[in-house]
Amino acid sequence: MKWMQKTFDELSKEELYNLLRLRVSIFVVEQECPYPEIDGRDKDSLHIWIEENDEIVAYCRIVPPETEKEHYAIGRVLVVKEKRGDGYARQIVNRAIAILRDEMKVDHIWLHGQEHLRQFYGSFGFKEVSEVYLEDGIPHVDMLMKVE
Repeated sequence: MKWMQKTFDELSKEELYNLLRLRVSIFVVEQECPYPEIDGRDKDSLHIWIEENDEIVAYCRIVPPETEKEHYAIGRVLVVKEKRGDGYARQIVNRAIAILRDEMKVDHIWLHGQEHLRQFYGSFGFKEVSEVYLEDGIPHVDMLMKVE
């Protein structure tokens, strides 16, 4: 298992292609949800992933706030289908939280998660701060974690 962490400018063309291809294959194709996956936030984000045998098995990104009233966010958390249930999602979220807490020194972390994962995110200390709502036909909930 190999951990990778890069800003947009540090990504090679091949790495960027592989990350975007994987995100589209899971969030658009697998979830049957046509929406603009390339959302304009990748250039500002820190990309974190786990590789096994030179293949990406888990990924997420840390997205900076756009305004002073917002918080850093963890987003696009994914694990390839063949590796789900093996603990990779927990590892990648823990790594993102550690980076935000220890390196970026943030006091709160925001995420916009799919509703069926709210208990998973709650296990890290995230609290629901919105009602469940539909986004692109998928139930979501906003969650916030106070970093201690």
